[in-house]
Amino acid sequence: MNNYNLILDTDSYKHSHFAQYPAGTTMVNSYIESRGGTYDKTVFFGLQAWIKKALSNPITLQNIEEAAEICELHAVPFNKAGWMHILNKHSGHLPLEIEAAPEGTVLNTKNILVQVRNTDPECYWLTSFIETAMLRAIWYPTTVATVSYHLKQVIGQYLSETSDAQIDMVLPFMLHDFGSRGVSSEESAGLGGLAHLINFQGTDTMAALLYGRRYYDIDMAGFSVPASEHSTMTSWTKDFEVDAYRNMINQFGDSGGIVSIVSDSYDIFNAVDNIFGNKLKDLINQKADEYGTRLVIRPDSGDPVEIVEQVITALMLRFGHSVNSKGFKVLPDHIRVLQGDGINAQSLEEILANLKTKGISSENVVFGMGGGLLQQCDRDTLKFAMKCSAIAIGNEHRDVYKDPVTDQGKASKKGVLSLVEGNTIRRDKINGHMGQLKTVFRNGDILINDSFDDIRARANA
Repeated sequence: MNNYNLILDTDSYKHSHFAQYPAGTTMVNSYIESRGGTYDKTVFFGLQAWIKKALSNPITLQNIEEAAEICELHAVPFNKAGWMHILNKHSGHLPLEIEAAPEGTVLNTKNILVQVRNTDPECYWLTSFIETAMLRAIWYPTTVATVSYHLKQVIGQYLSETSDAQIDMVLPFMLHDFGSRGVSSEESAGLGGLAHLINFQGTDTMAALLYGRRYYDIDMAGFSVPASEHSTMTSWTKDFEVDAYRNMINQFGDSGGIVSIVSDSYDIFNAVDNIFGNKLKDLINQKADEYGTRLVIRPDSGDPVEIVEQVITALMLRFGHSVNSKGFKVLPDHIRVLQGDGINAQSLEEILANLKTKGISSENVVFGMGGGLLQQCDRDTLKFAMKCSAIAIGNEHRDVYKDPVTDQGKASKKGVLSLVEGNTIRRDKINGHMGQLKTVFRNGDILINDSFDDIRARANA
């Protein structure tokens, strides 16, 4: 049973707006943009998932009656006549046209991403009514995709400066999503986790895999490895720590893949020096020689900038290292470090900068990121907004905009808009052409169904 009710997926005050437009209004045109913020570019993502979830099912009489009852109890007006018109004339499908840049497009901020207008003159109020649901559905995954994209640029730059590795093979697995438990909802995990996978291919957020299958036609969007947590290691007790690690290597070491072991339950340096680097060294090397297995050691406490360098240095003393053509030290291919504690955009770059200063290649470490990736953002990270830019009153079209003297950063755009070579331009200045914008939804029909592979290709172009 689908319990979703679009009529109630809004702000309370929206229910009174149908009566607030000028008499004779027949069309309202609005757009969504990032008005700036932390980054200068955005990676657009999430609209298709929302359209499939929210707009593919028509409004029902039950939805209308439920909304009418709640609005009456809530003491706000309810436009029952308007919703009944949509039900009777359009069979419950929203008479809207939505245009958007292709998902995965990388654009400078302050450019239009989405534009929406009503197609039925009697439903002029509908354009703004869906702002709450649509803006929320776009700002969050777009922000996560953007954060992830910029982290990819940072990691890629350090790899190019300190590593001989084939970057397009290594980089997609350098930042792993650990964020599922740190977000506010399963939907955030699904959308945010999938947004990250536009740029990388490592994740432990299984909701992202489901959202990829459900909304973007990809059977498997990301990958993970056998990995331990503290409970599975400490359950052996401190006296048998070596047995806990040996069990991990024996259980999963014949797969020829990666085995990740959290190693700071007691003393990370004892684990590196005496257990991995001594008691289990022959076993680790054997699995690498026979199966190509890679051991990833995960510290999970301490100052991230210091601990990564210290653990890598300690591992080099036990397992050796080579020096690449750029003069940076590299662990043997079957030994790496995973830092997943305390990682955000700032600490990640500080870790890489410190390693570079110490002559250690960036390829020795991979990162896991949780709340810093999926939760530590809000609508103001990229200053997202949806604003009305044009209306029609009868046959007269008018520009609509805001330009507050107290904050020029909130000035909005005028007119029906297009996107041309990454720049927002009034449509009437280019003979009505849409440019990069494509009509993705009209009157209940989904007109574009992008695959996740296509979205990835755009973002990585």
